Amino acid sequence: MYQELQKGWLEVICGPMFAGKSEELIRRVKTLTYAHQKIIAFKPAIDNRYDKTAIASHDGEKYQAYAVRNTQEIDDLVTPDVQVVAIDEVQFFGDPIVDLVEKFADRGIRVIVAGLDTDFRGEPFGPMPVLLARAEFVTKLTAACTVCGCAATRTQRLVNGEPANYDDPVIQVGAKESYEARCRKHHIVPGKPKNN
Repeated sequence: MYQELQKGWLEVICGPMFAGKSEELIRRVKTLTYAHQKIIAFKPAIDNRYDKTAIASHDGEKYQAYAVRNTQEIDDLVTPDVQVVAIDEVQFFGDPIVDLVEKFADRGIRVIVAGLDTDFRGEPFGPMPVLLARAEFVTKLTAACTVCGCAATRTQRLVNGEPANYDDPVIQVGAKESYEARCRKHHIVPGKPKNN
């Protein structure tokens, strides 16, 4: 089947920590630079783990980006000539990001976002369920479980080497010192309500 898309759509790259989401976002954006696309990239200002002004992967790949505090700052920086908008750690921007990326896609912009689809509790993370539902393209990545080596689809938060409690704050920026990739079997969340 042959499909031709109108200009403007939403791509979502998701998965647990250490799955290569930022790396995949950087790869796509760098590829588009060869096509001489006008690209602008963003990251949340609270995520300063590896670089304050670049999207950065755990393995050191980088792409220059604006560190912003909210969706209004993104909207203010996207000029009419922009063809591609890339946003890393999109889950941190909350529900207002959904309407903004929809507006960009409706204007004919290719929007590529990357983020955690679930939080450390295994629950849908912020705006991600709606972004996934509205996206034309979804890429769900997996990592390797640190316990058994199988495909990891969850992010395990650790506090002093022990699994974080379900009632702990959802947002806590960190890397290998606080998080591990885990499979469903080895993902542990003390205090999580049981499914009936």
